[in-house]
Amino acid sequence: MPLPDDYLKYPLRRHGMDQDRYDWSILFRRKPVTWPQDARVALWIVPLLQWFPLNQTGKPFKAPGSLERPYPDYRYYSHRDYGNRVGIFRILKILDRLELKASVAMNAAVARRYPFLVEEVNRRDYEIIAHGVDMDHLHYGGLDPKKEKAQVEEAVTTLREISGQPVSGWLSPGRSESDNTLDLIAAEGIEYVCDWANDDLPYPIRTAHGEIHAMPHSLEIDDRLILLQYHHNEDAYAQQLIDQFDTLYAESENHGGRIMAITLHPWVIGHPYRVKPLERALTHIAEHKGVWSATGAEILDAFKKSGG
Repeated sequence: MPLPDDYLKYPLRRHGMDQDRYDWSILFRRKPVTWPQDARVALWIVPLLQWFPLNQTGKPFKAPGSLERPYPDYRYYSHRDYGNRVGIFRILKILDRLELKASVAMNAAVARRYPFLVEEVNRRDYEIIAHGVDMDHLHYGGLDPKKEKAQVEEAVTTLREISGQPVSGWLSPGRSESDNTLDLIAAEGIEYVCDWANDDLPYPIRTAHGEIHAMPHSLEIDDRLILLQYHHNEDAYAQQLIDQFDTLYAESENHGGRIMAITLHPWVIGHPYRVKPLERALTHIAEHKGVWSATGAEILDAFKKSGG
């Protein structure tokens, strides 16, 4: 039986992309970016302070790193909490020694339960990025818009009230969004989002409440992804950080400023046997001339001033 004439006709087939949030462009054809003090690479370190509820529902799916066993899963609950109690302080010690800044992505639940962590961030003049309510309040297609709006408001308002910071960045739990997430965070005054992993520099993204920017928050060199999901060893992880930086540093000579974003889960990288490889990689980066350690908000501000 022959196929009908309209079998290969799709109503959405057209040139371009399947969404209109941003314009497509090629990185190497854009105007070169200039960082402060003519730096070649902006170093953006992002530790994630997360809280996984013991009575997690896991709906409609479990965020990466979620508890795995039947309730009460004390084994994994306490392991994840290790990052907030112990691991983060090993990371902070390394950053202090190397005089590096950080943007700390924080669940609102962490700020409420561990206000001393907010104090540690503020004491160092680090930035706080909104990271949702907790790791069981996800953003996803099909989530009731009113419910999602309440989640965004709770996350942003809680962090602003407890920290006293403007909180201009957003990272969704599990990097998951609905079609409404960008519009909702823009309505709350968020200026940049870290969920989109399709570029090495910031780019403008359209929302119902004006333009915000997508920031190149790392996914490929995420410590959880490399160490726990890909099962690479710690030395391989450190080498990947170094290789990432060396490539960006070399590109910057002819193509303008680059961003080296490093994602750190304290419950992963903060264990005693893992921090040394991290320290080795960060030392390699910090020893190079033309490295500007900055927060996400500072990088975005410099990017805009440079005409990006």
